[in-house]
Amino acid sequence: MGPVSQAIRQPQRRAAARGFTLLELLVVLVIAGILLGMIAFNAMPGERQALQNEAQRLALLMQLARDEAIVRNRPIAFEADGDRYRFLVRDGQTWTVLRDDELLRERQFERTPLALSIAPQVAADDGPLRIVFGREPVDKPFLLTLSSGETSVSVRADGVGHFTVE
Repeated sequence: MGPVSQAIRQPQRRAAARGFTLLELLVVLVIAGILLGMIAFNAMPGERQALQNEAQRLALLMQLARDEAIVRNRPIAFEADGDRYRFLVRDGQTWTVLRDDELLRERQFERTPLALSIAPQVAADDGPLRIVFGREPVDKPFLLTLSSGETSVSVRADGVGHFTVE
């Protein structure tokens, strides 16, 4: 073979080497499948993750309600049953629902029904659970537990304005 025949064959070899092998394509498909599986698994949170998200939302809203009670110089209450929760403000001798506040509006829990309990126990009556935030910056600490089936998550208030999810 002379130099001319080698020059003609080399472009043909390069053209054949430009494609992907079947093994490379299979590896890419397996990696893509694993990534899609992980995304789908994280997109559908489990019962514990959903309850944890709900508790985190409640902790932030309770912190806001506590701050609002101090700023407004009027008590604000968090009231909840197994399906929904809302915030009330004290007008004289009565509690009225905060309707014009977008953040402290009435909402439904994402997954219902939830069992709610608080420690230390507040006054026992047949109505919904109620936590009152006063005008003072220091309040009583409490532990609010949200339960759904076997899963439970707690919101701990330390009494000085910090709310943590456990």
